[in-house]
Amino acid sequence: MKTALLVLTYNEIEGMRAIMPQVKREWVDRIYVVDGGSDDGTVEYALAQGYEVIRQKRKGLRHAYIEAMEQIEGDVVVAFSPDGNSMPEAIPALIAKIREGYDMVIASRYLDNARSEDDGLITGFGNAVFTKMINLLYHGSYTDSLVMYRAFYKSLFYELDLHREDAYRPEKCCFTTVCIMPLLSIRSAKRKKKIAEIPYDEPQRIGGQRKLQIIRWGTAYLLQTIRELYYWRV
Repeated sequence: MKTALLVLTYNEIEGMRAIMPQVKREWVDRIYVVDGGSDDGTVEYALAQGYEVIRQKRKGLRHAYIEAMEQIEGDVVVAFSPDGNSMPEAIPALIAKIREGYDMVIASRYLDNARSEDDGLITGFGNAVFTKMINLLYHGSYTDSLVMYRAFYKSLFYELDLHREDAYRPEKCCFTTVCIMPLLSIRSAKRKKKIAEIPYDEPQRIGGQRKLQIIRWGTAYLLQTIRELYYWRV
């Protein structure tokens, strides 16, 4: 089983300098930095450290995944944020859990005694609401359905049609480009994939700016969650 760390960046030079030295290269087979057009030295730093850099052609998080998946060599992908939110020491734990036979393993911010130091009142409430909706509508058992930090098989991305433009149509109503994680959680539950969570804290971000568009993304995710009831069949 070959593993790849997918490091998603857009103007994260402070976080890259602080976090990436903590990521041991022997934890994974390949490290890819997928950049959305940074102009703060993020790409130059990544290249200087010898990381493979994939430059996005289209803006938006989901395009980062779609374009990167075409180039990644590996069976299992670990999605990682270098802004401080993702604790590097969880990488081997996620991969070890995958090796137990799971299709996807999530680093949950709300399982057991784990907590998020980066969540505000609105984002924490939103995550709780969406997670409960997904569990209720799609018979999931998540404690954290939206978090980026997780490991999953690359083949799952294509099996669940996450590379298809029509999967994200609700975002057009909100004039935004969303992430793949809510849909990945929903469709994995619908297809009854073997999913596990491990508890890990989410520290505060380091430098940079939050890219989250609360109202637009929240509305798009809501429409997406409801649409999946009738749109994508297992």
